[in-house]
Amino acid sequence: MEGSGDGSPQSSMCMVKAAELFPKPVLEKEEEKLSVRFSELAGESVKYLGQTDDGVLALSNYRLFLQKNSTGAETSVPLGLIESTQVRDLFHLIVNCKDASTVKCSFSTSEQCAEWQRRITLSIGIPETLEALFAFPFHAWASESPTLNQDNEWYGRLQRVGNYDDDFRKEVERLQFDLQGAWRISHVNAEFKLCPSYPRLLLVPACIPDDTLQNVASFRSSRRIPAVVWRHERTGAVIARCSQPEVGWLGWRNSKDEQLLKAFSDACAFDRGTQESRTRLNSTASSESSPPSPEGSHEEVEMDEPKKILIVDARSYTSAVTNRARGGGCECPEYYPSAEIQFMSLGNIHVIRKSFHALRQLCSSQPDIPNWLSLLERTMWLQHMSGLLAASMVVCHAIERNGRPVLVHCSDGWDRTPQIVATAQLCLDPYYRTIEGFRVLVEREWLSFGHKFSDRCGHGPGSD
Repeated sequence: MEGSGDGSPQSSMCMVKAAELFPKPVLEKEEEKLSVRFSELAGESVKYLGQTDDGVLALSNYRLFLQKNSTGAETSVPLGLIESTQVRDLFHLIVNCKDASTVKCSFSTSEQCAEWQRRITLSIGIPETLEALFAFPFHAWASESPTLNQDNEWYGRLQRVGNYDDDFRKEVERLQFDLQGAWRISHVNAEFKLCPSYPRLLLVPACIPDDTLQNVASFRSSRRIPAVVWRHERTGAVIARCSQPEVGWLGWRNSKDEQLLKAFSDACAFDRGTQESRTRLNSTASSESSPPSPEGSHEEVEMDEPKKILIVDARSYTSAVTNRARGGGCECPEYYPSAEIQFMSLGNIHVIRKSFHALRQLCSSQPDIPNWLSLLERTMWLQHMSGLLAASMVVCHAIERNGRPVLVHCSDGWDRTPQIVATAQLCLDPYYRTIEGFRVLVEREWLSFGHKFSDRCGHGPGSD
């Protein structure tokens, strides 16, 4: 607090709006008559506006926008979707996108073409700070401009800030988890100390205490323990996800991990979808369970015979065994008598990247190639997509037809695992095929459970 000249107190603090942390730059126009031909999102600002041979080109902190005068066709490409740019024949600019599409435009001079390539290249480079990503100015401006484009329903949905804890509890209620008996919400990861790449709230069997989860975390790669993400309302079977166990060459085992997987089967048997009355799980799923209380026998109900949990390993058996050399591996059937393991033989990220690059090169080639279908088959892209769908169907059939709980993992549990789990849920639950449901699904399976977006999308050093 400082005094002013007239003796009145004067505060040394001032309020700064979040939007002021992300000021909009001055627009650079190549011609004064040009105007922005699209509605900007909250926090979006057009930095460059220019003329092509047949239209208008605009570059903002979120997108590259091209509109052709001859046809009126508009192309809007998010900067995060752009992988590279190249100039052909001095006057033609080609923008290559990560989804194998391309955007082409021509300029009247080679200098103008080179300048736009430079602008786009700088815009898609690795950001100096995380706050340079568009998500931050969008959030800041949207939260402080609730009336911005309020007549646009879809824009309003974009403005709405999601909250994982709220979505999590709504999903638990919607899927009718029995929190009074079979399941419980664990806060062991409330401060992300159990696993930094997992959400704060975890759904686990009620008979498993937090100290058991701590023990299991030390046995799972990157401390990514088995956690439930979805439940079939009719059969009561659940889908859980995790990372590989750290078995190693010596074949290490962990009794708490074995106990946890058995607890999934037991909890599903207690919490059957068609069972009106449910029992409270007061004992563990292992042989350490305590004898029933003489006075508490009236609280118990007969439960269904537990079904073996299906462990869907996205890797091939050979790959899983090879991972033992690096301390990983897979569950040994003799240690998990209440489980069955099935290997899906899906390619890792390096195999998929190589296949996709071949596919993109083929898509950008001349359309009149006589052996185009043969070249498409050689990329192996369709085989990879078929394998992913087949793995998802294995999960769906186990849940829907057999009423068996399913545990999905690969090596680390943040690439192939969310692909299988999310696709299976899209097939099993119509709610996730709505706009709101799809948002919930993506935010849970990809964001909250730690998919490496920063590395995979090129937002940091060492990106893939």
